[in-house]
Amino acid sequence: MQSVDVAFTPVAPRRTFEGAVEQIAERIRLGELAAGDRLPSERELAAAMQISRPTLREAVRVLADSGVLTVRPGSAGGTFVTSDYVPIELLRSKSDLRLDEVAGVLEARRLIEPRVAQLAAVNAREEDFAHLTRLIERQQELLDDGDVLAHEDRFLQLDTQFHVRIARATGNSTIVSLMRTLLRRLEIARDLALHEQPVAPWVIDVHERTLAAIRSADHERIERVMDEHLAAMERAWERATDRMLVRPIPDFMRPVAERGRDRAPE
Repeated sequence: MQSVDVAFTPVAPRRTFEGAVEQIAERIRLGELAAGDRLPSERELAAAMQISRPTLREAVRVLADSGVLTVRPGSAGGTFVTSDYVPIELLRSKSDLRLDEVAGVLEARRLIEPRVAQLAAVNAREEDFAHLTRLIERQQELLDDGDVLAHEDRFLQLDTQFHVRIARATGNSTIVSLMRTLLRRLEIARDLALHEQPVAPWVIDVHERTLAAIRSADHERIERVMDEHLAAMERAWERATDRMLVRPIPDFMRPVAERGRDRAPE
């Protein structure tokens, strides 16, 4: 079995152990590593993160104890992903962003994500559509099992993977990195939105319509469904903080065609 080509980055010296755990866990949580995938060798992974091999072994041990990784001995062995599900507790820096700072991230997301979806419509391959479809099916399976709140973190992880997969469908690694950063910083706001019933059925529905819009390559259709998608989380943040975000969106963020219609002579 070949190792999966996933880029790892240096870990900050003052948090080497926690940083190594978080980085591996995040790659799995975002869907960049899946159950059955093999991580790079210990030597390669320690070099990529710029940490010692004993530190990496301790991080792997924690992830193995959590049921996320398994280490197999022998010439065909290595470190393998055991589970697609990563407990949110392994991402210790989740709470680094305060709730009142989420507004800036929401504004950045509104500026970026609709354009990401439109670029995905241009560059997506059939395997991207198949992967997005499977993520929606897995969310529906959780909903069909009963109370989504009993599986809220699993549902949230699939939601995050859906958005990351759209970014990956663009074929642009810089965009993937941007979306990864935005989504990680939105954990608090996304968790707030998920607790508001009946959000789970709506999330599945809007994901289905988002996928259909991207398949259609109709940029106005993508714009409409993404506006609905983003507005839901913005409203959740407003209810949680009793503050208002700027809506409707500023003129410079509106589609060129729409601005042209607004300025047409009577």
